[in-house]
Amino acid sequence: MDLASVLLLAFMSAGTLLQVLVAESVTALYGETITVPCNGGAAPPADLMFIKWKYEKDDGTSGDLLIKQVHSEQATLQATDGYAPRVSTDDKFNLLISKATLRDQKTFTCMVVSESNVMEYPISVLVHKKPSVQIMDKPGSLQKDKTVTLGTCVAAAANPAASIKWTKNGVPLVADGKAVVITPSMKLDPATGLSTTSSTLQYAATKEDIGAVFACVSTHELGEQKTALEPFPVHYPSEKVSLQILSKTPIVEGDNVTLKCQADGNPPPSSFFFYVKGQKTPEENSDSYTLTDINRGAAGEYKCSLKNNEKIEAVQSIAVSYLDLSLSPTGKVVKAVGDTLSVKMEKVASDEAEVSWTKNGKPVKEPEFSKLSYADAGAYACELSMGTLSRRQSFELVVEGKPVITSLTKYRNGDATFKVLTCEAEGVPEPSFQWSINNTNEQISYINGKAIHKIDVSPSANLTVTCSVTNRLGGHSKTINVSSVFKEIKEKMGKILFPFPVPAYFL
Repeated sequence: MDLASVLLLAFMSAGTLLQVLVAESVTALYGETITVPCNGGAAPPADLMFIKWKYEKDDGTSGDLLIKQVHSEQATLQATDGYAPRVSTDDKFNLLISKATLRDQKTFTCMVVSESNVMEYPISVLVHKKPSVQIMDKPGSLQKDKTVTLGTCVAAAANPAASIKWTKNGVPLVADGKAVVITPSMKLDPATGLSTTSSTLQYAATKEDIGAVFACVSTHELGEQKTALEPFPVHYPSEKVSLQILSKTPIVEGDNVTLKCQADGNPPPSSFFFYVKGQKTPEENSDSYTLTDINRGAAGEYKCSLKNNEKIEAVQSIAVSYLDLSLSPTGKVVKAVGDTLSVKMEKVASDEAEVSWTKNGKPVKEPEFSKLSYADAGAYACELSMGTLSRRQSFELVVEGKPVITSLTKYRNGDATFKVLTCEAEGVPEPSFQWSINNTNEQISYINGKAIHKIDVSPSANLTVTCSVTNRLGGHSKTINVSSVFKEIKEKMGKILFPFPVPAYFL
């Protein structure tokens, strides 16, 4: 028997009262070192002799662990069971138990023996372990209105056992036995005593669950752990389709038009039927059908439907804009002056169209020619417009006629040294001029069938001058009397020198 035991027996024989206090408790972490304080960590009495640590065995008997004397640096180990390699004490007389397990959940007692008293301080030890949490059995997608296993949440190896709940977008899910089925379970490891809690969620999704975040929340004495799942794609069959007309607007003849069929299912279907003028055309792995070089006959109603359910269909109407212009005559038109010309314009349009006319690029009214004149000649264009559509046709009118002299005049220049003769004529093609007198300083102009020819002459005697005009259609001439320039000058000088009447023989 060691000295401490001898002293303890002596104290007990002397009638020293053993005082046992109400047990306190400490909580330790699984696998860590348990620190059990003696007397709550209070300072030992001044007359302390030694302390002794013991524990209550499973059968209710007491088991010794170690004794630490006040003047000894090392504790005396008394344990002979599994605690022998795991127990020690520190300088504050705390009991240290390494590698905590659930078997350490029992009452340990610190006996404090002093010269005047013997005190026992029982302490209950609890060992907690935080679970590891994961979600298993996750599906690739959810099915609308079909109950599938969304996942099994496992909170493994915990003490005490963890509780599990499921949330959607942060709101707890409540089992209803239909759309939400939650099946909990728990297993106890007989070797370690640790508990594993599981919870399987079966869920029937709706379209509103697209993008929803489901999470498993594990609640334990050591805290809460949340494990979220990535949002699942929700698969559901198509309930309706839509048909789009992909083209610039308005659709005009010659355009390419694409019909695009889309369904609201997920995943979206990739094959459709297109109904083009009563003809059902399948499109595999495509949601589009293209009409090339469309014409006015293609206007009307078009449909598309699901291949696996033709009752689910969509309808769209296509309107094709068209504009036709027919003009008579066109090109180059040659007419004789005085003739008539009938101009006809016909239009065919899908809507109201605006008609405009130009002559030589300037706006005019619709031409009517009952008796053609040279002024009617020109480049005529008719333009038909309707929205972004326009059509244009034109003709060039040429009015021909043999030349006719309309005017033959004369006048004297300012100093009376010569006379100016002017011959004006109308005719197409342009006429050429011929004078019966020698001349100088010719001036010629020809505009809209009107020709003007001016010449300067200095006749030495009174003459009859002829102006002749010709083109390939004929000719015309006129005469005019022209007096001598020199005689006029002589008469003018005589009047200056003899302001009174002078006999003729002096002149």
